[in-house]
Amino acid sequence: MNLPFHKLSLALALVGALTAGCTSDEARRPKAPPQAANAPPRARPPESQASARQDTASPTSGSVHIEDKIINACGDIPTAHFAFDSAAIGPDAAISLDALARCFVSGPLKGRSMRLVGHADPRGETEYNVALGQRRAGSVASFLAGKGMERVKIQTLSKGAFEATGIDEEGWARDRKVEVFLAP
Repeated sequence: MNLPFHKLSLALALVGALTAGCTSDEARRPKAPPQAANAPPRARPPESQASARQDTASPTSGSVHIEDKIINACGDIPTAHFAFDSAAIGPDAAISLDALARCFVSGPLKGRSMRLVGHADPRGETEYNVALGQRRAGSVASFLAGKGMERVKIQTLSKGAFEATGIDEEGWARDRKVEVFLAP
């Protein structure tokens, strides 16, 4: 097959452009900061939700932020955290979410609905961050449903990194969260 040089060049350029545009999710996934890979996880004592909004002591974690209306009805609920680039509910988060579930299953907010909004920091592709925010909200919803909350009373959505404001590790830690609101 003898193609003229300009057609061969064009074909090679097209193949190169197509293969350069194909990346795996691994390439899009944000990388953990170097200190996070080498540092042991820090244990954190329970704290109030007001101080959780300022939580940057562990810049590789994110947290669950509970609306003040819920805190006022349920009492102080310890802050729940999850790891960088993760939607997993850890043991410390389970304690907090157990308290939240009790409040909605048998406590002052029995029978009420909630809305969970997942967020991510801005260091990934838009699609990846929206999916990560949804996984975070879904993970919290699944945990709460496993503790007796009716799944139909839990709404989930993701804002990905659309409302992210962080420009450094501390800001990015604040961006990684699931917000819990009373649903109308």
